[in-house]
Amino acid sequence: MEPIKIIIPTPFAVGDVNSYLLKGDALTLIDAGPKTPEAWTALKAGLKSANVEPADIEQVILTHHHPDHAGWVDGFDKAKLYGHPYNDLWLRRDQAFFDYHDAFYLERLKEEGVPGDLLFWTKKMKRPLNLLGDRPLDMAINEGDSLPGHPDWHVQESLGHAQSHLSFWNPELRVMIGGDNVIAKVSSNPLIEPPLDPQEGRPKSLLQYNDSLSRLLKMPIDLIYSGHGEEVRNVHELVSTRLEKQHQRAMKVLAMLDRSQEQSVYELTQQLFPHAYEKELGLTLSETIGQIDYLLEDGLIEERMDDSGIFRYRQA
Repeated sequence: MEPIKIIIPTPFAVGDVNSYLLKGDALTLIDAGPKTPEAWTALKAGLKSANVEPADIEQVILTHHHPDHAGWVDGFDKAKLYGHPYNDLWLRRDQAFFDYHDAFYLERLKEEGVPGDLLFWTKKMKRPLNLLGDRPLDMAINEGDSLPGHPDWHVQESLGHAQSHLSFWNPELRVMIGGDNVIAKVSSNPLIEPPLDPQEGRPKSLLQYNDSLSRLLKMPIDLIYSGHGEEVRNVHELVSTRLEKQHQRAMKVLAMLDRSQEQSVYELTQQLFPHAYEKELGLTLSETIGQIDYLLEDGLIEERMDDSGIFRYRQA
């Protein structure tokens, strides 16, 4: 059965978010909007138009942990909650995780060459926690699983935009419920997030994201039900264009790095985003780091840590 889309307002720049109702052996809601009164009103209205009450929902399944998708998980008392194991770090929100979270970002900002008077951004890396749900997962799902009660929908790990990101693929219908992996009108941000296992070091979000996109090129997908905006129909064409544009952005960064002068991530970010970097330091640094990871992976640039613990880059 095709998913039923419910459009929910958010207070974020991205605009409305989509939840999806799946009818089958279990009545399932995929994603649950941000935890605002307006979102709850829209969610209930969307369910009502499908003759469903919140109390009827048997399970809520998350594409990822960001607050525009994982807010109203608390609104469904009788429902089990499923998602990638990483969701639990944010749904539980214990002090040990926040200590780890802040230490992770402080270390990143320092090695990126961000000046001391901007290190307060460590605290701003937290998402609006008041808009995020407050209950842990009942069960983790991941690659290789089918959605409980929906054996024709397969779980696909699609990391990059988030370290918790899952997509759900139905090979019979040739459709995917894709969260924020592919959005029709805008390219998703591959965000730098702390790894689930602190031993693993910083996830290379852009490389993960490129892998998640490239995987779609090998699949016979006709349609993606997206986390925001309209459905994506020309999947292979759009994905190919996005990957090419990302390559061009990396080449722009490469051109900024000559052999003679080394630069930090922060210095490159100032040049790439002269108007946006101060207001959106987290996002703009993530974008720059992604291009650096891409260029390092291809052996096009060299990395060196200087005496003050800052990574510096130049053309190879």
